[in-house]
Amino acid sequence: MMEAGIPFGHGTRKWNPRMSPYISAKQKGIHITNLTRTARFLSEACYKAADLVARAALHKFRDLRAEQKTGRLNRLPKRDAAILKRQLSRLQTYPGGIQYMTGVPDIVIVVDQQEEYMALRECIALGIPTICLIDTNCDPDLADISIPANDNAIASIRLILNKFVFAICEGRSSYIRNP
Repeated sequence: MMEAGIPFGHGTRKWNPRMSPYISAKQKGIHITNLTRTARFLSEACYKAADLVARAALHKFRDLRAEQKTGRLNRLPKRDAAILKRQLSRLQTYPGGIQYMTGVPDIVIVVDQQEEYMALRECIALGIPTICLIDTNCDPDLADISIPANDNAIASIRLILNKFVFAICEGRSSYIRNP
């Protein structure tokens, strides 16, 4: 974990005070995160992801585009139809990467909380559990499970995501063995 640069955070001037329980030291103007907490939260998050895959939980998804195509929006009062059309245009603008999903995800893993703040807020609004990789400038209270680690180093991100891939594959194989 040290070789991947996981404990190195942002500068001491750019930190979020809510991250103080996860910070172990200051060195050369940067914060150093506590690796034992990182390992503990990473194993907890991997266990949760594997458990969700093993249970194969699925949720229903309501598609506004289908309602628009079938003409159901035209039968609504003008005010309600306008509100739904506004929601539809907003959903088509912001979360464009998930437009081909057939259902709401069981869990969302966010790598950079600062960059993916809008997606994180949507997950909170929809009640989707989130696992978030947080650096020293992030808010740990926004995610269900926060993993304090460096979210700027590619090696750090690769190591953590490989752990998730391994845990998800283990969960999937246990689901296949015990359906």
